[in-house]
Amino acid sequence: MLNYRPLLFILGVFLSTLTAFMLIPGAFALYYGEETVGAFMISSLVAGSAASFCMHQGQSRKLHLNIRDMFLLTCLTWLIVSLFAAMPFTLYHGINYTDAFFETMSGITTTGSTVLSGLDSMDHSILIWRSLLQWLGGIGFIVMAVAVLPFLNVGGMRLFRTESSDWSDKTTPRTQHMAKNLFIVYSLLTFLCFLAYHSSGMNWFQAINHAMTTLSTGGYSTSDQSMAAFSNEAHWVGTIFMLAGGLPLLMFVHMVQQRSVSVWDDAQVKGFLKFVVFVSCSLALWLWSTREINPLDALRLASFNVVSVVTTTGYGLTDYSAWGALANIAFLFLMFVGSCSGSTSGGIKIFRFQIAGVIMREQLKQQFHPNGVFKERYNKRIIKEDIVRSLVTFILLFVLVIVLLSVVLVLTGLDPVTSFTGAITAVTNVGPGLGDTIGPAGNFSSLPDVAKWALAIGMLLGRLEILTVAVLFHPSFWKY
Repeated sequence: MLNYRPLLFILGVFLSTLTAFMLIPGAFALYYGEETVGAFMISSLVAGSAASFCMHQGQSRKLHLNIRDMFLLTCLTWLIVSLFAAMPFTLYHGINYTDAFFETMSGITTTGSTVLSGLDSMDHSILIWRSLLQWLGGIGFIVMAVAVLPFLNVGGMRLFRTESSDWSDKTTPRTQHMAKNLFIVYSLLTFLCFLAYHSSGMNWFQAINHAMTTLSTGGYSTSDQSMAAFSNEAHWVGTIFMLAGGLPLLMFVHMVQQRSVSVWDDAQVKGFLKFVVFVSCSLALWLWSTREINPLDALRLASFNVVSVVTTTGYGLTDYSAWGALANIAFLFLMFVGSCSGSTSGGIKIFRFQIAGVIMREQLKQQFHPNGVFKERYNKRIIKEDIVRSLVTFILLFVLVIVLLSVVLVLTGLDPVTSFTGAITAVTNVGPGLGDTIGPAGNFSSLPDVAKWALAIGMLLGRLEILTVAVLFHPSFWKY
């Protein structure tokens, strides 16, 4: 039986947090004398009232959640928070709710796809709200990926379990302590990114916005030109901190606590960094040899765009779809890859490719030695059968969702390139797709409303690792 009281109470806590953060853009609107003061005040009042109702109705002496509750809570939290967080956009110069929800879901899932234009002259309060949504979504996903998904055994995430297998009261203090440390390190990295951006030539407002959307690997900018509006130094800063956002945040926590941690101790991190360096250098060489770009600029452009896509940040710097066929194929593949588990990025994640490689290698050995017994290991841990099943199921569902979403988009009248890459970029939480409409130089404003809702659902599915949502549609989930 579902424990509806704890669910309501926790949803109320999340909505109260959202209410508090709505006051920040409200303060910006008040400081700059913008008309959006009322929009944020009304939105915070509505969200706060809903939070009070949920917390009052959900009061209980003991907060206990079983696995089924955790699945439902995870999905409901992201959906309901997005529904309320969209309100300020709807009250801003009459943005319709479809566009508002799309922008909010894109922000809170750190996808970075946008329907808004004229960002350079947009109200400061709206810009900071977009950035805050991505920043909150980033830390929210990290906590979920580290503290929740491993217990639900979503897509092989059990390999990264850090707590007891029993989700009960005894694990709560440890989980709270871990979440606190993650939040502190995430905030510290954001502050360092802000200082670096500010020293690269951005003003303080641009720097704080881009710091939040860089560490969260979200990709929202304060300019329609995205990162192309800023200096070469800012591009290198963005590359470094996007890369940091693609690494497991727990690794930074351990670095702070233990003073020294080697990144090469983790097969996932080592594989990810090697992959990024290889692809960046290869595309830099391609640019230098085919586009007559000097080597340093070629390396800057290639590194920034590769890191932006593989970490699913989605910042725009140049239209890489115009780099030629090889680059287009490379970036299409990069959309799928993602970076590390326990980071803010989306995508399939590098560890799943690594595990698939280990399984394939052992399977080849089995062909030569049919009677041999091989224990597959990843990161010095045995890969158990349930992890393999979960991983295979995740990848199959991942591909199936992209195919189905592509079909839905084609049926709305979109061309095949826009439909296919739009589906990929939504489910992988990258941001821009390919083509003239939704490519790095375009946005999603011209898409039909049905397509925007479909893409918003795709973003949510991708952010929650698909299986978390898919299990809700299985009949046995709702049986007592």
